[in-house]
Amino acid sequence: SSSQSLPQIMKVSSLAIFLAAACTAGAFTIGVQPAASGLSTSARSPAASAFSLEESSTALHGRRRKGSKKRTFGKVKLNSDTTSGAAKDITESEVRALFSLWNSALATGDSRIVAKRYAKTSILLPTVSDTPRTDFASIKDYFDAFLLKQPQGKILEGDIRIGDGWAQDAGVYEFTMGATGDVVKARYTYTYVFENNSWKIAHHHSSVMPEGIDIATPITEDEVRGLFHLWNDALATEDPDAVAKRYAKEGVLLPTVSDVPRTDYDSIKDYFVNFLQKKPQGVILESNVMVGTNWCQDAGIYEFDLLGDKVKARYSFIYKFEDGEWKIAHHHSSVMPEAQLAGGSSKSEEIQKPIEDDEVRALFQLWNGALATEDPDTVAKRYSKTPCLLPTVSDTPRTDYDSIKSYFVDFLQKKPQGVILESYVTSGADWCMDDGIYEFTMGATGDKVKARYSFVYTLQDGEWMIAHHHSSQMPEEIVPKAMLEEAQKATATA
Repeated sequence: SSSQSLPQIMKVSSLAIFLAAACTAGAFTIGVQPAASGLSTSARSPAASAFSLEESSTALHGRRRKGSKKRTFGKVKLNSDTTSGAAKDITESEVRALFSLWNSALATGDSRIVAKRYAKTSILLPTVSDTPRTDFASIKDYFDAFLLKQPQGKILEGDIRIGDGWAQDAGVYEFTMGATGDVVKARYTYTYVFENNSWKIAHHHSSVMPEGIDIATPITEDEVRGLFHLWNDALATEDPDAVAKRYAKEGVLLPTVSDVPRTDYDSIKDYFVNFLQKKPQGVILESNVMVGTNWCQDAGIYEFDLLGDKVKARYSFIYKFEDGEWKIAHHHSSVMPEAQLAGGSSKSEEIQKPIEDDEVRALFQLWNGALATEDPDTVAKRYSKTPCLLPTVSDTPRTDYDSIKSYFVDFLQKKPQGVILESYVTSGADWCMDDGIYEFTMGATGDKVKARYSFVYTLQDGEWMIAHHHSSQMPEEIVPKAMLEEAQKATATA
């Protein structure tokens, strides 16, 4: 009425606006808030409904701090498929139980069943693949390989959040691989949505424990080749101590003219006491470089000037980043076999599987088994996509699938089967190495042949493959005796 004061009019108008807004919000909330299947729902007051609307708009992304800007993450389309008129209420224990459904799907060994645990519009960021998987086919493809390990998981610690039509479980889980017995921890995030009357995985992010990851020290291919010059400059000092210091603490040297693997500072220095009397200086003629996480490889052919004589040899250097410096973890040098071998000879190679030393050595059986098939294609498939093979009886480095297969076409006619006699293993974050001596029995002739070997394995598509293989005959058997006698005389008169 006209007798009402202005403050009274404003008070009544404000109350009316508030009630109208609250009722509108309540109507909207009721329209999208699902009734729980099998559970009763209680009526909400308009004020409570208004609060739920505000809560649901921020819960998924976390509460905004005062003064921060609102971020837009994209709109979610609510339809009959995703809501069935409402999203099902869910408790924290029920959210945790959703992991068990996924884990049980793993136990079936069927990648289709696992992929069906994911929503129609989902994303999987897997532990051991760089590729985001965003549809049924690509998710199934990932589990085709992963399920071969027979994984079974358990949650060690987790944090659960629940919102309107979604739930999240994030933390740390641990898997036991039934195929190998390996136990692996990883971090996880699952975001579930209610779709077609069941909870499905809309988002799954799995990652290795970060404190176990080596941060890569960058190095270019030219810089890798430059590491040879540091070693060559050490040779120029004619100081065996300076040369030995270029090798890593657990370095392995398989020298050109000694059958004895050198596996520590003293034995490496001892080799160079004699070798440096020839005043060697080298130059690389052919180089093949590979770079990994805190390791790199250079393999090929080099030539040395030894008191006026020119001598070619094959080489493999594996460098590792140790104490802030690149050091030689592995060095294998062998004479050019085609110039030295008379008549038939042999070759050797092997495969191994890292982390534990015994697992690295066990990889030999995979490669040896491939030899037993007498199929060069099967053997060539044991090598990585960017391999380097320096064979026992060929001067030509083999750096691709076709050239490696070509080598085994002839070698497998000898029906070779090998055993390791002496082995030295080194392992890194995503690589491992095995050096030593092995012996082959040639089934076609009955001949037994010893050789020195070096294998470097890298992890490729979840499997350890041969990235580098250098095989050479025992040098004291092929270096002319006159050369050995000359070297012994030089030592005696020094």
